[in-house]
Amino acid sequence: MIKVQQEEFDVQALYDDLVVNSNTGAVAMFVGLVRHFSSLPSQDCTFELEHYPGMTEHNLQTIVEDACSRWSLNAVTVVHRVGKLAVQDKIVFVGVSASHRAEAFQACDFIMDYLKSRAAFWKKETQGNESKWVDAKEQDEESLSRWE
Repeated sequence: MIKVQQEEFDVQALYDDLVVNSNTGAVAMFVGLVRHFSSLPSQDCTFELEHYPGMTEHNLQTIVEDACSRWSLNAVTVVHRVGKLAVQDKIVFVGVSASHRAEAFQACDFIMDYLKSRAAFWKKETQGNESKWVDAKEQDEESLSRWE
C-alpha cells in the first residue's frame, strides 16, 4: 500500500495490515517525526511538504517494487504526509513484513534511503517569520551507495 495524504495516520492500524499471513515472522517499521529544527528552543517551527501528485506515487511505487525484487517480502506499506506539519507530527511511515527479520530490516532501511533521495517531495521549514526551502542533503545521497 502506498499513500500520500494530509491526514494523520494510525501506526497500529498500519502495523496490523502488515501481518498478512502465518508466514510473517518479522515486521520492521520506521516512523519519521517533525523535529524542532530551530537553534532557539522557544522559537515556533513548522514544516511544510509539497509534492507532485502522480509523480510522487510513481516514485514510491518504483522504490517499493525495487525492494520487493531484492528481498522476499510479505507486505510493504508507505504512507507519506504532505501539507503543513508541526513539531512531533508524524511525517512518514514505512513498514515491511517478511518471514525473517534480516529481510524486513534491510528492506525498510532501503526504502527509507531511496525515499529520502528519490521521491518527489519539497520541504519548507519556517522558524518564526522566516521560511526556507530545504536542500537535499549530501548524507542522503551517500546512504544510497550501500545499495548499489
